[in-house]
Amino acid sequence: MKYLVIGFMLALGLSSSSCYYDNAEDLYPELAVCVTDSMSYTEDILPILDFHCLSCHSTAANQGGVIMEGYAAVKSYVDNEAFLKSIQHQSGISPMPKNQDKLDDCTIKKVAAWIEQGALDN
Repeated sequence: MKYLVIGFMLALGLSSSSCYYDNAEDLYPELAVCVTDSMSYTEDILPILDFHCLSCHSTAANQGGVIMEGYAAVKSYVDNEAFLKSIQHQSGISPMPKNQDKLDDCTIKKVAAWIEQGALDN
């Protein structure tokens, strides 16, 4: 019986000291900071394209006849305002990503800031 009580206490102590891996940004989204200063195509926009766009809009996939692979291709959609309008889900243009939720506000703010800052290839 003594060993059973010791085992129970040990198990209880180990379970209460387990690690807790919640993400602070998920728990407290109002505290998350969205940095949009000095946006870079290579550092900021290309990862967004890789994660959200290129699975459908690469030269290999070529869905809807829209290619977002490479700076020149992306810049053409920036210049005609289709890129930002589509990720903002504005009316009159196909919302992207197709059949998915709108991108998070910070991602959209980053794209908008990059465009406002001249949509440079850097």
